[in-house]
Amino acid sequence: MVRCGARWGMAAVAAAWLALGGAAADAHFLELIPSTEIVPVEGDRAVTLDLTFTHPMEGGPAMNLVPPVRFGVLSGDTHGDLRGALTARDADGKTAYTATHRFAAPGAYVFYVEPAPYWEEAEKVHIVHYTKTVVDVGGGEDWDALVGFPVEIRPLSRPYGLWTGNLFRGLALKDGQPLPFADVEIEWKNDGSVTAPSDPFITQVVRTGPDGVFAYAMPRAGWWGFNVLAEADRPLPGPDGTPAAVEMGGTIWVKAVDMK
Repeated sequence: MVRCGARWGMAAVAAAWLALGGAAADAHFLELIPSTEIVPVEGDRAVTLDLTFTHPMEGGPAMNLVPPVRFGVLSGDTHGDLRGALTARDADGKTAYTATHRFAAPGAYVFYVEPAPYWEEAEKVHIVHYTKTVVDVGGGEDWDALVGFPVEIRPLSRPYGLWTGNLFRGLALKDGQPLPFADVEIEWKNDGSVTAPSDPFITQVVRTGPDGVFAYAMPRAGWWGFNVLAEADRPLPGPDGTPAAVEMGGTIWVKAVDMK
């Protein structure tokens, strides 16, 4: 099954299917994973963040990341530019990034990245997945703050302090307005302990309701990526100069923890 989050026409779907040789199209996720989602107020208030463009449930392979257009942190009404903190690293022979950030004060911190468009040759589309995650330092209240991305998920469940099995709810937005009946792709960052019995188990899919709201109960501990899909209003030139569609994604990463 070729994913159709951008609502392609049937001709485009058929072309993509043939380009893939009849195989399933893998879901792409930009991982933005902090070393911890809850930082204690006392001690070393620091977090390390890993940025990898990959297929989380399958454990790879990674795709190449060029320096992002934006990489920052939102606290209250203040945006901090963190691009200077990025250090390139290797992931499956491709470029990924790592950054470390130290917190000066308690609060809820929204880390975010706007990647440069990625050309997906198999599907003949550009992919831009606007991605964020929230780190709590001492009980912040602005955990649902919006970065202002063209496509974005506003968490309706606090995106940290989540038990395994908790229902995560979010509001999908495009240009600040609720996005109804949109596909939300969901993947678990596999630690190698789970093998999907068949392709539909790799990427879970739910749709937003008429109000743009979706929900999903996370069945296993670890990091979960939620990515709502929408097509950009304007195409971008492909490698040959021909206008090509842009698949936008609004991604948020949250962590579930086993109750022991």
